[in-house]
Amino acid sequence: MTNNTATTNTETTLLSDVSDRVLTLTINRPAQKNALDSATYAALTHALQQASEREDLNAIVLTGAGSYFTAGNDLHDFVKAPEGASPGLTFLKAISKVNIPIIAAVEGGAVGIGVTMLLHCDFVIAGSGAQLRIPFVPLGLCPEGASSLLLARYVGIRKANEWLYRGTPFSAEDAQQAGLINRVVVAGEALDTAMTLAREMAGQSRLALTSTKALLQRASADEVAVTLDAERELFAQCLASPEARAAFNRFLTK
Repeated sequence: MTNNTATTNTETTLLSDVSDRVLTLTINRPAQKNALDSATYAALTHALQQASEREDLNAIVLTGAGSYFTAGNDLHDFVKAPEGASPGLTFLKAISKVNIPIIAAVEGGAVGIGVTMLLHCDFVIAGSGAQLRIPFVPLGLCPEGASSLLLARYVGIRKANEWLYRGTPFSAEDAQQAGLINRVVVAGEALDTAMTLAREMAGQSRLALTSTKALLQRASADEVAVTLDAERELFAQCLASPEARAAFNRFLTK
């Protein structure tokens, strides 16, 4: 196994490091709790698409800088996006099609798309005390990220209803018990644990990994693609509603 390491910085919003067949992507907007703006979505999408085409990668680790995973959409950027544009959806389609294992390392918190992207990761490691929330309905919106399909498959319909309809926070420990998260570790150790798992993947046959992932995704790939588009259509309608506009105005004027 080689010890090659290459590090790049994509407009500072995304840090990318390759070492021993593992790509580490770090969302790098700590002052905004790693909220995702258009530039960050574009960088993530490009990195994930490129990763699937590389023969020298066996795993991806996805994390956030500054002890926080991601606060979800950067609402200041989100409300300025041109009508019809959806860099978030483009990112979600990209992450749903990655052909090697993705390991998420979650510290601090994950909100909105920060939670729904976990549904497309193969492993999720979270630091103890991390808080997760899917606040679409309280913002006047509906689910995205194929969460209307996949969340109930992970955690059951009753728990999915609780998290989606009410949008209240839940802990990493609750998420593990429900089946959304693989493992909860001591706060601050999620990335180290994820890297250990990624190095295990690096020692496996890439063909065996990609074949296994293709088989695991085979039954749901078409459903996920259809659901992403269906959610987007309804999401756009909700976004234009008076309730959503009022919720966004309340947030932006805080």
